[in-house]
Amino acid sequence: MNIRNTTLLTVCLTAGLALPATPVFAAGDEPEILYWVAPMDPSYHRDKPGKSPMGMDLVPVYATPAGTAGDIVSIDPVMMQNLGVRTAKVERTRLWRRIDTVGYVAFDERKISHLHLRTDGWIEKLAVKSNGERVKKGDLLFELYSPDLVNAQEEYIQALRGNNAYLKRASRDRLEALGVSKAQIKQVASERHASQRVRIYASQDGIVDSLNVREGMYVKPATEVLALADLSSVWLLVDVFERQSEWVAPGQPAEARLGYVPGRVWEGKVEFVYPTIDPKTRTLQARLVFDNPDEALKPDMYANVNIYAGPKNDVLSIPREALIKTGDEQRVILDLGEGKFKARKVMAGMESGDFVEITAGLQEGDRVVTSAQFLIDSEASLKASFSRMESTPEEKERTDTAEPVMGMGTVNEIFAEAHKLNLSHDAIEALDWPAMTMDFQVSDNLDLSDFKKGDAVHFTLTQDSEGSYVIDSIKTVAGEREK
Repeated sequence: MNIRNTTLLTVCLTAGLALPATPVFAAGDEPEILYWVAPMDPSYHRDKPGKSPMGMDLVPVYATPAGTAGDIVSIDPVMMQNLGVRTAKVERTRLWRRIDTVGYVAFDERKISHLHLRTDGWIEKLAVKSNGERVKKGDLLFELYSPDLVNAQEEYIQALRGNNAYLKRASRDRLEALGVSKAQIKQVASERHASQRVRIYASQDGIVDSLNVREGMYVKPATEVLALADLSSVWLLVDVFERQSEWVAPGQPAEARLGYVPGRVWEGKVEFVYPTIDPKTRTLQARLVFDNPDEALKPDMYANVNIYAGPKNDVLSIPREALIKTGDEQRVILDLGEGKFKARKVMAGMESGDFVEITAGLQEGDRVVTSAQFLIDSEASLKASFSRMESTPEEKERTDTAEPVMGMGTVNEIFAEAHKLNLSHDAIEALDWPAMTMDFQVSDNLDLSDFKKGDAVHFTLTQDSEGSYVIDSIKTVAGEREK
């Protein structure tokens, strides 16, 4: 085997780079060198060895061996074994429609209670001191002094001393209407003594949220004293692309994964699909419900969500890893047998887990490369033509119509003049991006003047004509401000 070829392949594999313009020849071949090219910019040609503009050594481009088509790569069996080339068969099967999206945890609003008084008064003794405290149903929240409540108790005592049943019932009903518990009313009737302080108890289990009072404060019925929220179940609010809006429906199973608990999967279901599309992001919001007995899911946490929306039968599918996505097209490496491979343009459909639908370009029974395909594709592309590096108008149109990708993150910096944002974003599964901090160009039609550092945002990425990802729409997580 040619030592120079073996060394070059090893370096590329180790560095994670695409294979430069050096064909992989069978053992004993020593072809003619046509020219030298930069490893990271194949359009940079020289007629002798040297350095690229990036300071990397130029690599040789060889003449195509006789009898080999210009877009076919031949690999020696030994080299195939060294590269770990694996293939898979194109099969006709059933794929489940799976919606991959992101969302955030919210309170189950059916399990929130807000506490307002029914008369004016002063908070004399506050049993809960801060948000987040846990209470049980029937626990004391605070004691209230209210002249109206004292007078109502006195009226009830006076009615009890008389023989008018109507007055007794009416005065007791008034105390209940003012928020006095039945146990306290019974105590007043037993002791025939009005209490200066009326005790207010928790109406449900939960945690204290939105505590708006302190001891000694004067409150009115319009004042929200506090809210109690039960976290035994939570909502997860997600956005679904408009093109997937027909897939999602109430009752469908869903899974959620959170970055802070690797490997754990929460199982829930779609409870409600909102009837309108967001005009800015062109997404449909769905509400999922998850049981949360250990309260590991906490409000405002981000989550990666999968919704299983039913099967699609009789489709051609290949492993997801076999599909090569570029800024202008999708393709696979076709195994022709006897160590020969060819790049083939395809049209991909829906993705489901580790498999992807192929709607054009392959037939049942074809074999595609699932490992080392990027190295072979780089060589096949260069052998076929360098014109592939210059997008045609049709290719640019396909780039402009590439499917958008959603993500969530936090604003770090705003570069108003350059119309850019620096974001710390969560992992974006659709692009195989890990969580990281980076700059994003923002579409010219978006106004960034109202955003500030620290805003948690939900954004949509689209590709421009050069294949770069640009923020096409952005809004705050809770939707208070939309751009």
